[in-house]
Parts: sequence; structure tokens; C-alpha cells
Amino acid sequence: MAKARIGGKFGDRTGRSILQLLVVGYLLEAVFAFRDPFLVLAVIAVMLTIATVVARNRISKKIPQLLPIVGGALLLSTALSVGYVNWLVLRPDPWYEPQNLIPLAGILLGNTMNAAAIAGDRLVSILNGSQLEIETHLSLGATPHQATTQYRRDAIQAGLIPTINTMLVVGVVTLPGIFTGQVLGGASPLVAAAYQILILFMMAIGTLVTTILVVAGINRQFFKEEGQLLRY
Repeated sequence: MAKARIGGKFGDRTGRSILQLLVVGYLLEAVFAFRDPFLVLAVIAVMLTIATVVARNRISKKIPQLLPIVGGALLLSTALSVGYVNWLVLRPDPWYEPQNLIPLAGILLGNTMNAAAIAGDRLVSILNGSQLEIETHLSLGATPHQATTQYRRDAIQAGLIPTINTMLVVGVVTLPGIFTGQVLGGASPLVAAAYQILILFMMAIGTLVTTILVVAGINRQFFKEEGQLLRY
């Protein structure tokens, strides 16, 4: 019975993945053909919205202002990282070249969404489970920022673990998608490696910015203006 249930879930997820990829393929085919900047930005906006909602749902639905906190963090990290790579490194003509901008945004949003969800969930769990310790620090004169310093560091580190692990084993254990795609497309392995290095640095900066902003935003929501600790 359990095997049948697992098999059914696996089949459903597989079918859903295939359907999503086919729909995205047809959609991007049209976007690449039109090459309209507003259409390109609209696609990225939809991706950003979905990533924000998914990350928020994985963290908590009870924390107020969590949706704009996560959305703002993803938007800022994407704008900084993708903007730097697209306009200062790759320099496509035109700047909104969909074959560059959309894949870069997709790669970054996928990683930052997971980092935000992991870091946010870790911080919420720690803060809810460490009420006594935090209140003790507050009663001794510590500020909310001081009382949660170690908890915030632990949450940020947790959010960065997937990206750090990827960087440690890339090229040794795994061949990442950009590298493989470039090689299969006929590019030199050295050129493919250069592109992959660029993507890895973009991911590292993006996830770091995202986790810092999400953790700081969530931490503020756990305290009233007078410094009283809340529980969600």
C-alpha cells in the first residue's frame, strides 16, 4: 500500500514536471521570438512572484509582512547579481536579450528561493524554541539584536549550505547544468568553465544577500517596538 502511494506521488510529480516544462518551453519560444523588453521583464516578474510565494509558504504563513520581506530580498538580490552579470560582464545587445536575462534570473531565483526558505524556517524554529533564553538576555539588558545574534548567524549559515556544497564539489563530483549545456552546444570546455564560474559567483552573492535580508526582516517581526518577544 505504501509502495503504491509512493509510486502514485512519483508519477504525479513526474507528469507535473513534464507539463510545466512543456508549457514553459512554448512560452519562452514566443518570448524569444518577440524580443520585447516589457515581455521579458514580465516573465521575470512572474518568476519572482512565484518564488516569493513558495519561499513564504515554506517559512510560515503566520508572520506579518513576511511576503514583502521575502519578495524584497529576492528582488534586490536578483537585481544586483543579474544586473551586474548581464550589463557589466556579458553586455548583450540589446540589454534585454531574453536568451541571457531569463535563464540568469531563473538560475538565481531558484537558488535564492531555497536559501530564503531554509534560512527563514531555521530562524523561526530557533526563535520559537528559544523563548526562555532570549527573554533572559532581554531581562539582563540586551537589545533584541544582541539577544538573537547567534541565532541569526546559524540561520544564515543554514541558508548558504546548499550553495557552499555545490561550490565545493562542482567539477569534481558533479558537472553543473550551464557547463554541460555549453559543452553539448559545442562550446570549448574552457569557455564553459568560465561561464560556470561566473554563475557560481552570481549564486553565492545572490544567496548571501537574500539570506541576510530575510533573516533580518524575520527577526524584526518577532519583537514589538518596546522589545517584547513574540511567538508565531
